[in-house]
Amino acid sequence: MPEPSAEEKAKAAQNRQMGLEYRGQGRYKEAIAALQEAVTLDPQNLSGQVILGWTLHLDGQAENAIDVLQRALDQDDNHVPALNALGIVYLVDGQLDAAVETHTQAIALKPDNEIGYYNLSLAYHRLQEYDQAIDHAEQATVLEPGNPHPWVALALAQWDSQATEAAQQTYQQAVALDSQYRESWFLDHLRQAGFSPEQIQKTEAIRRAS
Repeated sequence: MPEPSAEEKAKAAQNRQMGLEYRGQGRYKEAIAALQEAVTLDPQNLSGQVILGWTLHLDGQAENAIDVLQRALDQDDNHVPALNALGIVYLVDGQLDAAVETHTQAIALKPDNEIGYYNLSLAYHRLQEYDQAIDHAEQATVLEPGNPHPWVALALAQWDSQATEAAQQTYQQAVALDSQYRESWFLDHLRQAGFSPEQIQKTEAIRRAS
């Protein structure tokens, strides 16, 4: 693969910035077009490919997102941001075994990878492997104690492993970090954090009981 010129790299960087701005405005089609142009101009920039893959995911294009992120990993199969993004796409798309495999590789490469542990917890919970879900959620809370999402994931795993009192106490940790977790309407945002609709319903049950 030929090395892009300095001019091509500069133009690619401009397109990436434009794509991120469009994405921040919710203009996904325009964002994707700009980010695809950036990848075409500078195909060796793995960060650009990850940004494109993630934007395709946000636009609901799981298959295209997977293709882009796999191409990034074809260039560097140890690229942790690409593995994290791909694992989340698999998780949200319901490809749970692939999500587990991908995130397991990511945490093996980067042991302080709180994203990997958190998403492994959600995947193992959906696979009904609750001990694994608890272990990985606990590790995520250690790595990122100020983020309520791992605490909610831990409460969810505890709840379905019949540790209901522990689940209620854990959920209160999330409430302490963000009081909006007291409100039912707020739980809808967990979709953006990788929770399935069924997991959100169970979280609502924990919220009512806590």
